[in-house]
Amino acid sequence: MYMENVLRQAGALPYRIEPDGLRVLLITSRGTGRWVIPKGGIEKGFTPAQAAAQEAYEEAGIKGSIDPVPLGSFTYPKRLNSGRIKPASVLVFALRFEKQLKSWPEQGERRFAWMTIAAAIAAVRDPGVPNLLRRLQEIHGGAPRAVAG
Repeated sequence: MYMENVLRQAGALPYRIEPDGLRVLLITSRGTGRWVIPKGGIEKGFTPAQAAAQEAYEEAGIKGSIDPVPLGSFTYPKRLNSGRIKPASVLVFALRFEKQLKSWPEQGERRFAWMTIAAAIAAVRDPGVPNLLRRLQEIHGGAPRAVAG
């Protein structure tokens, strides 16, 4: 149910398959430095999937192919510039890593790390993100799968 007082956001869960298994990319938030996924508002003219891919670029310099079907969603308390807290609902999309650019808009403002699913689940604090990480593991945790197209 869409409510006027809930911010709508899109998030990306960048992943890559390494020889020893699945890795996901987490970044630090600008305010608190806690581990989060790239996410932000859905700009006019963008689909939620396109907005998620744009956030991965702006916040981590990541380019890749975004899955048009969301992994799921979660809601978290977003602190606004005014200091008020407003609920934000984030639609999350898997993004298959292709490359990281040499520079990107928020490069000096955040840290990033590639983590195993278990390490990412232990690191994130946003409720709902661990379930999305587990879902990504279920979908992409085995051998790399062929992509139809």
